[in-house]
Amino acid sequence: MDFVTMSDGARLATWTDPGPDGAPAVILVHGGPGLWDYLAPLAGLLAGYATVHRYDQRRCGSSTGPAGAGAEEDDVPDGGEADAPPADLTMERSVADLEELRIVFGHEHVVLVGHSFGATLALAYAGTHPQRVIGLGYLDGVGVGDWRSAYRPERARRLAPWAERFAALDGRERSREEEIEWRRIQWATDYADPRAGYELALPMARSDHAINRAANRALMSWDDMDQITWATATRCPVTFIHGSADPRAVGPVMALSAHTRAPRKRVVSEAGHLPWVEEPAQVEEILAELVASARSRD
Repeated sequence: MDFVTMSDGARLATWTDPGPDGAPAVILVHGGPGLWDYLAPLAGLLAGYATVHRYDQRRCGSSTGPAGAGAEEDDVPDGGEADAPPADLTMERSVADLEELRIVFGHEHVVLVGHSFGATLALAYAGTHPQRVIGLGYLDGVGVGDWRSAYRPERARRLAPWAERFAALDGRERSREEEIEWRRIQWATDYADPRAGYELALPMARSDHAINRAANRALMSWDDMDQITWATATRCPVTFIHGSADPRAVGPVMALSAHTRAPRKRVVSEAGHLPWVEEPAQVEEILAELVASARSRD
């Protein structure tokens, strides 16, 4: 792990996996917002195809804000009183962080692969700096339109086996073991098979990092028109990748794809919101195609 200092003094934790000589550079953008980088397995699928960079977004994971405050200082317990989020937690600043990282990493052009909220952030960067992005993977984002109406009942259905226990844990302070259990239950619903997902979610749930709810509140302020504006401004092909069993329906993602110049649509069968965990071979094939296409544009 290395730290990169931003122009406003924030320090971002980064990781780099070197690729073959002449290989494209890929920056992976994690979701949340308010989580930490969990995309090392996805980076592993790109080994041999690209140089891969990952990072913790500001005030998340091991990264800090400009005053040196870590994620934990911005967090509040479920049900607690929340102050106004720090002023540096904006989409504009998050896009600027990506641009500063690109420069520090030393790449004229990059491929971006963003997951969940990270898909939106990657799209925002590509729309703001279209000349710098030669390929974009929009991985299990939410798209545009009403995605929540279908998501909420489907999530509740998947949560049903643990509903009583989840209610007992939610909305209060938790011990470390309770926090791990709470995370596993809610993240299990993101998998095609929630029972299997409860086990698959364990490595991420065990992270020592706090979930930064201040970042989540602050960075979920974009709307459909923002995404459409960014999508319209992109110049590179955008590959829309979506798990067939993601509780977030694919329809709104396809609606967003209509606003890009060269959309490519790839469904990962039998996979949920983290398709590289359940179906790594399918995802690797899609990523290899994305990088190969970007390489021809570099």
